[in-house]
Amino acid sequence: MFSIFRQNDTGKVVAMDRFRSGASLSPIRQAEAYWSALRDGAEIPFRSQIDPRGLEQVLEYAFILERVAPGVGRFRLAGQHLCQLAGMEVRGMPVTSFFTTDGREGMAAMLEYVFDTPAVAELCLTGERQSLRGPCEARMILLPLKSDLGDCSRILGVLVADGDFGRAPRRFDIVDTQIRDLAAGVESREPAQKAVQGFAEAQTVLGGKAPWLRLVKTDE
Repeated sequence: MFSIFRQNDTGKVVAMDRFRSGASLSPIRQAEAYWSALRDGAEIPFRSQIDPRGLEQVLEYAFILERVAPGVGRFRLAGQHLCQLAGMEVRGMPVTSFFTTDGREGMAAMLEYVFDTPAVAELCLTGERQSLRGPCEARMILLPLKSDLGDCSRILGVLVADGDFGRAPRRFDIVDTQIRDLAAGVESREPAQKAVQGFAEAQTVLGGKAPWLRLVKTDE
């Protein structure tokens, strides 16, 4: 059975299996469970808390992003699944390199919202249509992390794709998003096109952040 780990105050690695069953979880759910286990109340985990042993079953799908400019997150670490999709080593590349021209604007806006709110975002993706390649679908989760300085400028993410990869880089469009505002307990699910438009609007709603968000009561 897959085990989720965290570092306790004494530095000892302890199992976190009790949080979720683990065996039947997808890589995205496993990464989310591990990240949630690291949270101290409502606090965002630090990048330094991420232990590869806690993600050993999903490392090939996992990545760490660093915020280097507004809307720009570069890969600090990335698993083999992402390198296979890109057809090359992706460390140092921007995460938007996995997206089509239309999808990059939405991804850049999503990064800013995850960092600034902070929030957890899940994206449903579809591969760009190519005459010589079959369909490819993917899902991605973005989980915010703090740097050693305490600012929210890192992301633990997972990208899982299924379909025709081929050897050439595979790029995606965003078809659906689900966002959870960690500070306010707000959850929203909107089509990608609507979400991108909302990020670009200048209206002052919900503190000026993502005017398209729809409030949903949660049990958290």
